Amino acid sequence: MGPIRVLLADDHPVVRDGFQRILESDERIRIIASASSGYEAFEQFRAKKPDIVVLDLTMPSQAGAPESSSISGGMEAIRRILAQDSRARVLVLSSCETRPYPSQVIGAGVKGYLTKRCAPAELIEAVVKVHSGERYFSPSIQDQLDDSATDRSPVNQLSSRELQIFIMLADGHSVAQIAEAVFLSPKTIHAHRSNIKRKLDLKANGEIVHLAMRHGLIDP
Repeated sequence: MGPIRVLLADDHPVVRDGFQRILESDERIRIIASASSGYEAFEQFRAKKPDIVVLDLTMPSQAGAPESSSISGGMEAIRRILAQDSRARVLVLSSCETRPYPSQVIGAGVKGYLTKRCAPAELIEAVVKVHSGERYFSPSIQDQLDDSATDRSPVNQLSSRELQIFIMLADGHSVAQIAEAVFLSPKTIHAHRSNIKRKLDLKANGEIVHLAMRHGLIDP
């Protein structure tokens, strides 16, 4: 058998190059493609058919998109990759450690979730284990999953798509910008916004911002 073929997606070239050096220090792993946006990650997945996708959540949906600091790009890439191939092995490598990100993307079908604070050896171990069919989570992420039953945050009511749109709304993006970023119609985004407000019992758009800040989903 040949090396584990990895697609590495992160919008910071220096960070991406650093993780590539770590992964390729192990002869069992080879980086066959890289991406800096959610759209590019999906296109590279379709073109290269890697064994594993190692992906950050915090990426723009498209190169140069205005929501570069949000999780929209990573979540959209995960959604599209798993829609293309439900058996795809996606390993999240991200600095987004707070609820509800881990449980949402794990529920969507990713096979592992590492924090960027992980040791190089742990990153290599995670890639090897996910490739072999196992799942792998950083200890802090596993603790969150173990405690999820007692987490009563209202945001947990949202689906992964609703969470994605909720955060983009809280970040100040317009309906048109969100529709373009997630490849949906403005009408569909309006419907999602209405459902989000209903689920969270919010009346005004400003309440979305306040709730997101209160739960640490956007910076003050």
